[in-house]
Amino acid sequence: MLKDFRDFILKGNMLDLAVGVIIGAAFGKVVTAFTDVLLGLVGMGFSQPDFSGYKPSGVPLGVFFNSLISLLIVGFALFLIVTTYTLAKKRFEAPVQAKGPEEVPADIKLLAEIRDLLKDKA
Repeated sequence: MLKDFRDFILKGNMLDLAVGVIIGAAFGKVVTAFTDVLLGLVGMGFSQPDFSGYKPSGVPLGVFFNSLISLLIVGFALFLIVTTYTLAKKRFEAPVQAKGPEEVPADIKLLAEIRDLLKDKA
C-alpha cells in the first residue's frame, strides 16, 4: 500500500498539479496587489482609495465593484498567459516532417506483380 501511495504521489500529473497550485497562489497574491494599485488609481477620481465604502441606499455595492474589477484583471491576465503559452507551444514544437514513401510489404509487392502479369495476358 505504501508503494502504491508513493507511485501515486510521484506521477507526473500530481507533480504538475502541485506546481500549478503553488504558482496559482503566488499569482493570486500578485493580482491582489495589482488590484489594490489599480483601485487606488481609479479611486483617485472618486476621492476614495477603493469602492468598499460605497453604499448607495445602504446597499454595499463597493465590495461587489472591487470583486468585479479583480475578476476582470485575473481574467485578462489568464487570457494573456494562455495566449502566450499557445503561441510558444506552436513555435517550439518540432515541425512535422513529411514522410517519404512508405516501404510496401513484400507480399503486397508480389500480389501487385501477379495482378500486372494477369492484366498483361488478358
